[in-house]
Parts: sequence; structure tokens; C-alpha cells
Amino acid sequence: MTGNRQTDWAFADAYVAEDDVLRWARDRAREAGLRSVSPGTGAALRLLAASVDAKAVAEIGTGTGVSGIHLLHGMRPDGVLTTVDPEPEHQQFARQAFRACGFASNRARFIPGRALDVLPRLADAGYDLVFCDGDRLEFLDYLAESLRLLRPGGLVVFEGVFANGRTVDSGPQPTEVIRIRELLRAVRESQELVPSLLPVGDGLLCAVKR
Repeated sequence: MTGNRQTDWAFADAYVAEDDVLRWARDRAREAGLRSVSPGTGAALRLLAASVDAKAVAEIGTGTGVSGIHLLHGMRPDGVLTTVDPEPEHQQFARQAFRACGFASNRARFIPGRALDVLPRLADAGYDLVFCDGDRLEFLDYLAESLRLLRPGGLVVFEGVFANGRTVDSGPQPTEVIRIRELLRAVRESQELVPSLLPVGDGLLCAVKR
């Protein structure tokens, strides 16, 4: 990659400025050893939520609330984010961050638990967008659940599909990278989806349900 291209990507990633609350949430994630979406990825999530006029969004992987803040900013003022995470203490940080952003408590529904235990309890065709940032080994299972959860015209979004460059590396790779490759192939070949792979952050795979 040329120096100019790297500069372009850095500029694009920082194009939408983040406020003190987002920086606070990022710091909490760093202290907990968690990955946060990049500022550019967050801006893309905000845009995608706004593009479908999202009223109901499901998020797999609450973390400390970085991605959730971006999603809520893009959603309708009466929209509700349902966010799932196996670590309730992380969700407490997210709850605090959402409140500091001025979001009413009824704008977010926090469900502690493993995603594949929680998702089957959510309503069929009840969501405008599903954002997947959980266990990469379960990405294909998240895809299957997302197709059930999404209304026609809804979006499914997967974060981290570049896996720090390992997805396109020809050398031997761990199982999670193999699963990501299977996900990319499944989304591209699905007759139910219109896909795009956005080169923001660590790779954002997006698809519209027909």
C-alpha cells in the first residue's frame, strides 16, 4: 500500500469526529482488553442505521457501548437498540455511556447472555438492522439468525472480517479466519442478500435482505 493510500484511509477513519463520551467508552474497552470499532466503522454504522430509518436494531456484542452509541445516533428518535453480551459488567459501562450521551433509558434494551441463546427469542422480521460483533466462530450462525430477524430491506452487518489482514493471507490460518472466509462466501453467494464489503476499520461486511 502506498503512503498516500494509508494517509487517505487514516483521514477517512477520522473524518467524523468523536466526542468525550465515545472516548470514555473507548478507554473503558481498552482497560477491559476489548476491541472497539474504529471511528470510521462507527460513522459507517451511524450512516447505515440512518439509511434504513432504523427503529429496531439488534447488536451482538455490547462491549462498552462504542458501536451502540453510533447506532443510536443513526436511528430514529423513537428507535430501540437491543444489545446482547455475555458480560453484564461490560453492559454497565455501555449503559453509563448511553446515559451520558443523553439517550433515554428506554432507547436501549440490554440482554446479558450468549448470543445464540438470546437471538432465537427475538421476533421474526422485527428488526431493521442486525450488527454482529461477537464470536467470529459463530458468524455463520449469526447470519442464519439475522436472516430470520430482519424485515425485507433490512441490513445485516459484520465487523472485523479482515481479521487484521489474515483473511486474505495465503498462509495457514486459525479456525476463526476460516469461518470468516466461509461467511464471506455465503453472503456473496446468497440469493437472499445484496452484499458489499466496506474497507473501513477491520472490514465491514454489509448486506441488504431482499
